[in-house]
Amino acid sequence: MPSPRSADQPAVQPPRRGTVDALISQTERLRGRVDAVRRDTTTAGLDGRNDSQLRWQRALCDLAVHHLDDLGQHLGQLREGLPEPRTGDGGARTADAPPAEPVRPRAPRDSLLSRVGSAEWNLLTDEVVWSDELCRIFGRDPRDGGLSLDELPSWVLPEDQPVLTGMVTDCLVDGKPVEGEFRVVRTDGAVRTLHLAGEPVFHADGSTASMWAVLRDVSELRRSQRAVHETQDSFQRQRYAARAEHRLAVELQEAVLPPWRGSLRLPDSGAPGRPARDSGLDLAAHYLPSETSARIGGDWYDALELPDGQTLLSVGDLTGHGVTATSGMAMLLGAVRGMAVAGIDPGPLMDRLNQLLGVSSQPALGSAVCGRYDPRTRTLLWAQAAHPAPLLFRGGTGRALTPPGGVLLGATTGAAYTQAEVRLEPGDLLLMHTGGLAPDAGAATERLLALAPRFTAARGAQDCVRTVVEAFGDERREGDACVLIARVGP
Repeated sequence: MPSPRSADQPAVQPPRRGTVDALISQTERLRGRVDAVRRDTTTAGLDGRNDSQLRWQRALCDLAVHHLDDLGQHLGQLREGLPEPRTGDGGARTADAPPAEPVRPRAPRDSLLSRVGSAEWNLLTDEVVWSDELCRIFGRDPRDGGLSLDELPSWVLPEDQPVLTGMVTDCLVDGKPVEGEFRVVRTDGAVRTLHLAGEPVFHADGSTASMWAVLRDVSELRRSQRAVHETQDSFQRQRYAARAEHRLAVELQEAVLPPWRGSLRLPDSGAPGRPARDSGLDLAAHYLPSETSARIGGDWYDALELPDGQTLLSVGDLTGHGVTATSGMAMLLGAVRGMAVAGIDPGPLMDRLNQLLGVSSQPALGSAVCGRYDPRTRTLLWAQAAHPAPLLFRGGTGRALTPPGGVLLGATTGAAYTQAEVRLEPGDLLLMHTGGLAPDAGAATERLLALAPRFTAARGAQDCVRTVVEAFGDERREGDACVLIARVGP
């Protein structure tokens, strides 16, 4: 219940009813639109989308609805206080007829209007006047009246009592307008958060005669704000954790995969005083990230000159993404290298990789191609596990090698992997890749084979890799992919 700060202050002219009605209509329309957005986010959650972003959106919509509800409530109270034009029989009020009191309907107990009440504490008469709405906010019967300033602190939570005391002191002693929030415990045990905005009312001699205040129940609003803050904090924590995991996965991948930046012959590995061996292969490789570059997976490529002078060539893909996939890939690649150095042929090597994944603490499935190239005979002995077969390009045309038998690594225990042998010729180009170059693996193979004329015209393996990147670099890949090219020297 507004009160003038002094008797000499002129009365404020009330706003026009039409203006208030227009504002109420705009508020209602806006609230309807926000509520529609809130329903959409709820429907998305029912469809299975229950991520942090969606929960944050719902919390923000709830908060916006509460704000618009409060605005509509205040505008409604303002409209209720505006005088209605009264008409006589002829439709116009007579000049000598006094204006009628506006009809102020009582707010329902659970309506928006019941969230706001007013109070006045008179220091001269000790009279306490509370609105019915404020009594209901406190859980009191309006017939019992309001609480005095001495009684009020006993209803306030102990940690909030200094806030209330400070506001009352500032208003009554210092004569300042006050504003703040505190929590009260009702007789039914419910805790409500109240926002108080008050002013001193001065006596003619300048002393403080009373304190009046408007108190608003903002419990639901504060709950919505806390939900927004908690959801936002949770979302930020998850986003930070995702970035940290992505960075770790990238670092692990870069540490494991050969850091090739151009066409590269394998390093000479001859012992001191002995002639160095040459694999006779011109090698180049490239890693193609996923469309978002955030789904670091378990794809790998590798080439390693072995102690017997042969060359290990392998590509593979482990299921999953993130640190789990890259760490599993590192473990698998280490096993491939170790067994190849120990002289194990590709077929038995695949058998052991399958056993390794079967007993791993983090079960996963994998596909791979592994081959040993002998530069003395120019033969490739290779095996595969449910992986795209290597492509052989010769004389301007290409074909996929006929794959030996082999199932997914980790799919079943005791699986047998056979191996095949192919003789290569000088100038041949061998292309090995993982299955993520394009969504359709069969179409990807056809597109790679169609690059045969460009491979023939290329000056080296690195030019061939650039050709593949140009053809597939803009592909919308859900996962990452690798390509390894080996060109047989003269």
